[in-house]
Amino acid sequence: MTTTTFVGPGGRFASVKKTESASGRLEVQSDRVGRVTMKRSVSTAAAAIVATALWVSPAIAQMEHGMLVDADWLEGHLEDEHVVVLHADMRVSSYEEGHIPGARFLDMSGLVWDGDPAWGTEMRSPAEIDEALESAGVSDDLHHIVIYATNPLFAARAFMTLEVMGLRGRVQMLDGGYGGWVADGGEVSTETPDFERGNITLRPQDDVLVGADWVHERIDDSSVALIDARPDDEYTGADGGMNGLTNPGHIPGAVQMYWEELIESRAASYLLPRDELEALFEDAGAGEGDTVVAYCMVGWRASFTYFTARMLGYETKFFDGSWREWGSRDDLPYVTGQTPR
Repeated sequence: MTTTTFVGPGGRFASVKKTESASGRLEVQSDRVGRVTMKRSVSTAAAAIVATALWVSPAIAQMEHGMLVDADWLEGHLEDEHVVVLHADMRVSSYEEGHIPGARFLDMSGLVWDGDPAWGTEMRSPAEIDEALESAGVSDDLHHIVIYATNPLFAARAFMTLEVMGLRGRVQMLDGGYGGWVADGGEVSTETPDFERGNITLRPQDDVLVGADWVHERIDDSSVALIDARPDDEYTGADGGMNGLTNPGHIPGAVQMYWEELIESRAASYLLPRDELEALFEDAGAGEGDTVVAYCMVGWRASFTYFTARMLGYETKFFDGSWREWGSRDDLPYVTGQTPR
């Protein structure tokens, strides 16, 4: 069985599963997430037509438009002048060792401040982010800004940053990342493409990032699902608060959902099937119509939670200060152990 993801009308996301049956008879089924199952092998183009035909509306799939593309879609759009592909990393050597053909290097140090070695990770100013994007050739006339990375957290952090900068609806992530691309036999290049400097207009949004005080005012609000993307030792406080750097534990009411639970593996970061993702968020207390607030230690791991919650259709906030900010303040409550409260 193979699975193909298509961006249909308006950039909407749809998946197609293709299998070969003994009879060769074609059957089509559409489930509640807009997924199509075919009982014989068909061409990618034909599958795209069927997927597009079965896409009814965002209300049915509850999937944000154009947030996730797969390798088949990307391979078919590498020469598209309205598509730019960005290899996100803190080190240019990662890009030079191999990248998707035509991809440009996006220097993550231009998006996040990596100052204090004990913490790192603060969003840079709009002017600095503008410089990083324009240096990668990002311009206003692009319809799709596709981001991938060897580390899925780099791609997710870049995605979140670009949404904060007002590029929502135009920025996407590659399902599986670079590891998935290589594992699937995708072509790899070491050549740096020629491109002109970009010219992008950023419009920073004020409704995505939240701070500790905003969260504190809502820790008893049942319509706010606070999700902690850290591993067990950090969530429970068994790490001693980063060995004494902060208070131990988590924000009262926060439910732990380690970010790697959302993907097949870190090496090939394919997202889990939608129904499994929905179940994870529902178990974390995120009901229909709720607002998801993602946090971790310094803002890397929570960026993947942010992406996934957005893709599932939740109103989503990002607590960039995360435990670095919360756990450093003695005026804020904290809980240790495995239970939220």
